[in-house]
Amino acid sequence: MNRKSMGSSLMLLLTAFIWGVAFVAQSVGMEYVRPFTFNAARFILGGLVLIPVIVFMRREKTDRFRESSETWEGIKGGILCGIALFVAASFQQFGVSMTTVGKAGFITALYIVIVPILGVFMRKKVPAFVWVSVALATVGMYLLCITEGFRIGTGDLCVFICAVCFSFHILIIDCVSPKADGVLISCIQFFTAGVLALIPAAFLEKPSAATVLAAWQPIAYAGIMSSGVGYTLQVVAQKNTDPTVASLLMSLESVFSLLAGWVILGQKLSRRELLGCVLVFAAVILAQLPGRAEE
Repeated sequence: MNRKSMGSSLMLLLTAFIWGVAFVAQSVGMEYVRPFTFNAARFILGGLVLIPVIVFMRREKTDRFRESSETWEGIKGGILCGIALFVAASFQQFGVSMTTVGKAGFITALYIVIVPILGVFMRKKVPAFVWVSVALATVGMYLLCITEGFRIGTGDLCVFICAVCFSFHILIIDCVSPKADGVLISCIQFFTAGVLALIPAAFLEKPSAATVLAAWQPIAYAGIMSSGVGYTLQVVAQKNTDPTVASLLMSLESVFSLLAGWVILGQKLSRRELLGCVLVFAAVILAQLPGRAEE
């Protein structure tokens, strides 16, 4: 694995960590506001945070930002990513409210299986080692998240649709990230997802300034760290990472969410969950092996 690929993998690991801790913020935030309101606030904040970054990059790399074609590609790519992000995040929020956290976590993590399957239809080659990694990660996610009998309900279906949408989100980023600046794509996707969430929030949830201000801490973390930093790292890192490997690395958010719950909320890890952590980490390491053979 070359240095560029290693750097991208480390960025995706950091992304997974940020997203894992964000589950705590989302849980607390939902005590004050409804799903569309929370998503609208976090995504719009995430977009606002990136504006100064874009201005700074425009000043430092004037020639690059003068290329109107690249800027237009970034806008188009950001809108497509934002639509997928809005749909996925919406189904996830509603699904979690209608099913158990364990089942929601496992079903959402199915994107690590869905991505390579979709990749086959897009004529992408998936090394055998990656398929083995997918199998290991799937078993690991099952041990991590499933703690009761599995049955399909409305909430389960919503979360499954969320997993499919996140899979398309990963593949869309894989297509658009090489064509434009990653920060621009990320900024546009946040504003797109935020505006799309704001419309149903205004008509269906009718949020007040008081409730939003009461949830300012979880919204700030979800907006600045999970959205502004996390999704931007994802866009930038996926330029040099296979989408299937990227999905495996990002699936570690479930591991980090359990660790965050243990450290912050005092939740303990069972032996079954620890075994799941080991299998997921093993899957991530195994997924990197094909890259070494290709160097």
